Amino acid sequence: MTETWDHIIVGGGSAGCLIAAGLAARSNARVLLLEEGPGRGSPLLDFPAGYMKFLNSERYLKYYPSVPQPQLDNRSLIIPQGRILGGGSAVNAMVYMRGQHEDFASWEEAAGGAGWGASDMLTHFTAIEGNADLGAPWHGTDGPLRVSHLGHTNSVTQAFIDTCVGLGIPLNDDFNGADQAGVGRMQHTIDERARRRSSAASAFLAPQRRNPRLRVVTRARVQTLTLEGNCVVGVRYTRRGRTMEARADSQVILTAGALATPVLMMRSGLGPADDLRAAGIAVHADLAGVGRNLQDHCEVPVIASLRKGLGYHGQDRGPAMIRHGLRYLATRTGPVTSTGVESCAFITVNDAPRPNIQLYCVPTVYLDRTVSGVAPTWGMTLTPCLLRPASRGSIRLDPAAPDGPPLVDPAYLRDPGDMRTMIAAIAAARAVLRAGPLDDIVTGELLPTAGTTEDEDLMRHIRATVKTNYHPVGTCALGSVVDARLRVRGVDGLRIADSSVMPTIPSGNTNAATLAIAHKALDLLLGDT
Repeated sequence: MTETWDHIIVGGGSAGCLIAAGLAARSNARVLLLEEGPGRGSPLLDFPAGYMKFLNSERYLKYYPSVPQPQLDNRSLIIPQGRILGGGSAVNAMVYMRGQHEDFASWEEAAGGAGWGASDMLTHFTAIEGNADLGAPWHGTDGPLRVSHLGHTNSVTQAFIDTCVGLGIPLNDDFNGADQAGVGRMQHTIDERARRRSSAASAFLAPQRRNPRLRVVTRARVQTLTLEGNCVVGVRYTRRGRTMEARADSQVILTAGALATPVLMMRSGLGPADDLRAAGIAVHADLAGVGRNLQDHCEVPVIASLRKGLGYHGQDRGPAMIRHGLRYLATRTGPVTSTGVESCAFITVNDAPRPNIQLYCVPTVYLDRTVSGVAPTWGMTLTPCLLRPASRGSIRLDPAAPDGPPLVDPAYLRDPGDMRTMIAAIAAARAVLRAGPLDDIVTGELLPTAGTTEDEDLMRHIRATVKTNYHPVGTCALGSVVDARLRVRGVDGLRIADSSVMPTIPSGNTNAATLAIAHKALDLLLGDT
């Protein structure tokens, strides 16, 4: 049986939830939203600190292993993506960061000057934002997406901020305001009234779940797009072992993310013609940009030990965990109202014209699942994150198994300039650890090994520990694969409205920018109807 809808949205992540809810609420369109993951996760995910229990689990994440990276001693890394209704917004660390105003100049250029500049995007950021602490002109206060400062700040976080200020880094009370540079507390997508996560599913979709024009189908894996000539007319998906078909009278909108969206495109015959033929797939549209231009923020840990009792070590298990949990349930206060990543500094290294490093402060020892060498202890982790990598990767189908896992090449630090920037960022992080008042509580450097200063030794550390910051973008880029109205070039009935359309990565966490893209897409869709 084939059901017919006006719009079919593939991917129930941040963008998909916003667009589906908006179409159902503001038009007469009948909307089908398909999500591969479950509709609801553990209640712990709603607690600000709860996501940490699932960071190393595939329960709500889909792991994309990379191909071996020659520039990283042939390491294979993992890039997780949200696999649950709400996508990344339901499982991430909730940091609300838009990027720098200058970032959007390249978006506007890619779109041919058609409404993608900083001032244009600001209208979309503010329209959806309900900020509890900050207001106009940079913030919205009445939108459904709740944004606030955390309910709890660790003393180590405050020492980090004070140290940065002492080093001449300006205090910044609003990273999403006039200027991003400086150090301060980050805002998060947390509802300050209940101290709970504000995900795209809860903020946008939940109020429309009883809308008869909207149907949400979870645990639905879309196999291919259905084409008639050069027009996309529907999708084929599997659910509970059954193959289903759905038809779209208006259009299909892809919001599956920067890794899943290009894979679905290519499996449907939309992509680089030579690659498709190599995989035995008939070419419906030769789109050379599909799967190319992959960008991601990467980071490297700088870890120090602290005086006993400082930071969050041991607070997520045993009696301490029970005590904090009961306090949260009773009063909505205490460490559970923190995400554990409370502050950062946006700094400039190597004479960049604007901040090129986001230096996170984590008041505990934090390592990626693929990295070892530091035992759990009282400690803190500074993670320099490369904001605007020059390296470009790709995602392709495996010609030998096009229906199997794709070939993901994130190309972290492949450009020599990226490696030089990361070396300088580690030096900056170490300088913070050695200055006061942090130097009063830091007892030693654990990673890189104390005394390691030579570039070759630092590069060895970087190659062994670099990891994703969970922000892949760019694989169906604006100006290349989609036009300024997010329509796929050379194909009718198909739009893309997720992080894959970003031509360049924003200088900061990407969920806010993804939601702004979705809100712009919603305006375009409503304008069409």
